[in-house]
Amino acid sequence: MKSTVEQLNPTRVKVTVEVPFAELEPDFDKAYKSLAGQVNIPGFRPGKAPAKLLEARIGRPAVLEQVVNDMIPGRYSEAVDEHELKVLAQPEIEVTKIEDGDVVEFTAEVDVRPEITLPTFSELSVTVETPETDDDAVATELDNLRARFGTLKGVERGAQTGDFLSVDLAATVDGEPVDEASTEGLSYELGSGTLVEGLDDAAVGLKAGESKEFTSSLVAGDHAGKEAAITVTVQSVKERELPEADDEFAQMASEFDTLEELRADLEKKVAEQSRAGLAGEIRDKVLEVLLDATEVPAPEAVVDSEAHAQMHQLLDQFGGDASILEQALAAEGTDRETFEAETREGAARAIRTQLLLDVVAEEAQTDVSQEELTQHIMFQAQRYGMDPNQFVQQIQQAGQLGSLFADVRRSKALADVIVQVDVTDTEGNAVDTTEFFGSGEDAEAEGADGAAAGSDSEAPETEATDSEAADPEN
Repeated sequence: MKSTVEQLNPTRVKVTVEVPFAELEPDFDKAYKSLAGQVNIPGFRPGKAPAKLLEARIGRPAVLEQVVNDMIPGRYSEAVDEHELKVLAQPEIEVTKIEDGDVVEFTAEVDVRPEITLPTFSELSVTVETPETDDDAVATELDNLRARFGTLKGVERGAQTGDFLSVDLAATVDGEPVDEASTEGLSYELGSGTLVEGLDDAAVGLKAGESKEFTSSLVAGDHAGKEAAITVTVQSVKERELPEADDEFAQMASEFDTLEELRADLEKKVAEQSRAGLAGEIRDKVLEVLLDATEVPAPEAVVDSEAHAQMHQLLDQFGGDASILEQALAAEGTDRETFEAETREGAARAIRTQLLLDVVAEEAQTDVSQEELTQHIMFQAQRYGMDPNQFVQQIQQAGQLGSLFADVRRSKALADVIVQVDVTDTEGNAVDTTEFFGSGEDAEAEGADGAAAGSDSEAPETEATDSEAADPEN
């Protein structure tokens, strides 16, 4: 067998394979055996008819077609291994020559991982926000806890941000009432922004019994995306009274006996949250600067496929009704064309991230232990609220175990990069990233889990496994 590779562009190649008939004898034997079991020839038991008689009955072209179809996957795989191609998708196969008794030739066009030259990591730098002081953060956490145990008291004054209102809403479009956008006795925290846009501004200052009209776009129903005239009527205004921060409150709101003990516990939680938040910010910014500093072409076909899959999944959530999806997008101030472009951009970034971190991992010879893979599986199972054993069964059935392995490897590779990058906070202080990413093993626990995706969403697994990449019939 002879094979050559032609580079069509940085992410796509054309593999040409020539196989002489002298190498196809085992393939012919296999084809004859297969065809003999399918053809009933009088005087011969199934599968026992001689090759010449089979060819006379079904024709030489049918035999050649069977041989060629059977031999292509294996020969393609050999060519991929020979040229050490990092294939990313299934190939487009074309048989270009069959000269009976002489040679068979076929071509395979396939997306491959491009050549990527890594920058010098120590020359990269990022700036992260200076963490909030512990005292301020603890005070905020304590106030949030007090708010959970607060009581509501009616007031005569006009409504203020943070008050709890009982409101009636009535909406019309072009003068016609919209029943699904109207309600009575709705409890609402003013300033939360959880209802109709414009409601917070309209309700500020209103006393019980007062009304005000404003306009807003409806986000659901038959009139989604349309401007509506909405009247808000305040039925009652209540403010929240917070309990005193003392030992009695500590005993009521926690397992602690004193406020001092409660504060100490809040300080510990704030420190953990701050640590995780800072680690996540470092990870995201280092990944961003690494992508900016490295030329990583994204295979167009792979990007298109991933973006299409994401849009198809989203459309399924709307029952396959494109009009409902477009109404929902309009309510968000966008349209399908813009959304699809943004989806494609996100898919391209995720794929570029995976390709880049795969190269980083290879050059650093990053390895993943069984313990690290198990920890990652446990983390993901907890994230989805599943039993770990059930989660493992599902990912094995879906053939995604390799994807999880790759995620851990990429996260470790990114952690290795981070500790080499110059990281400072907004006040100019150097940040010791080894505290978070020193060995790369704590990346997941410190917020680096999912780094391979470049986002919180599930990223595509771009590089196929050996069996998937090598077998064009998969």
